[in-house]
Amino acid sequence: MADEITGTTLGATHPQPADDRSRKPTVIVFGNEKGGTGKSTAAMHVIIGLLREGFQVGAIDLDARQGTLTRYFDNRRIYAARRGLRLPHPVYRTVSRSELAERSAAETEERERLDHAIDSLSNCDFIVLDTPGSDNHLSREGHSHADILITPLNDSFVDLDLLGRIDSENNKMLAPSKYSEMVWEQKKRRVQRGEGSIDWIVMRNRLATLDSRNKRKMDQALNEISRRLGLRLIAGFSERVIFRELFLKGLTLLDIREEGTDVTLTMSHIAALQEIRNLMRAIGIERQGEEESEAPTSSLEMSMPSGRIA
Repeated sequence: MADEITGTTLGATHPQPADDRSRKPTVIVFGNEKGGTGKSTAAMHVIIGLLREGFQVGAIDLDARQGTLTRYFDNRRIYAARRGLRLPHPVYRTVSRSELAERSAAETEERERLDHAIDSLSNCDFIVLDTPGSDNHLSREGHSHADILITPLNDSFVDLDLLGRIDSENNKMLAPSKYSEMVWEQKKRRVQRGEGSIDWIVMRNRLATLDSRNKRKMDQALNEISRRLGLRLIAGFSERVIFRELFLKGLTLLDIREEGTDVTLTMSHIAALQEIRNLMRAIGIERQGEEESEAPTSSLEMSMPSGRIA
């Protein structure tokens, strides 16, 4: 885990120096009640991106049954050990659902488990939570802690139904979805606890590279939903095989410039790095003086070592 904060700035949340631990960590939650949208992949890239910017990062996997993020970390440790690499790694916890039969007791136990996990990471600058692709009490509790909620969404009307019902004639939102209503309830809980609202970001994954009638209709519908639900829209990750391949090694695209990795960079990977950089900017992470200078000094920059691009 990173030892100190380097020369970076955070947009809205303004982290203080690492030796001031009176503040609370910024909590980033990746949430979506549909599977296969890229939550764990995006979460892992944000975690490693923050570590490489010098922040102290904790991670919590709330999907203990599937355990994708946990296996990502395990794969990373194994790969690094085999190849003798020193890769940045967060402190992470796994929180499982309660097995108690009585609902109230089970929910209390889950709430206490999550609170304990968050408290154990209180010395971090950021805590990143990965939630399951389904609705349960533990996931809702995780959402209630979000300073920033990132919802990856495949760019299709099937997945758009996760956010709201859309009128097929004019692409207007008829009603919010159950998930959107749940997020609204967690926003109210946070306000009641005096913790402020949630900065909700919808990350559009698998965007079509070519303009089409369907893409224009998606743009119109999402803009309407964004206005109605008070969320931000950002372009996410394109469909790339490299994301699936890196999972087995526990790597992210931010790692493959490290000496000793066995991944050969391609122009597609360079484009993907720009997508990751855009995601980091959306949550407020930018290099100091980035507007004044384009000199690549950050791990998120696009410069590549010679001889490594195929």
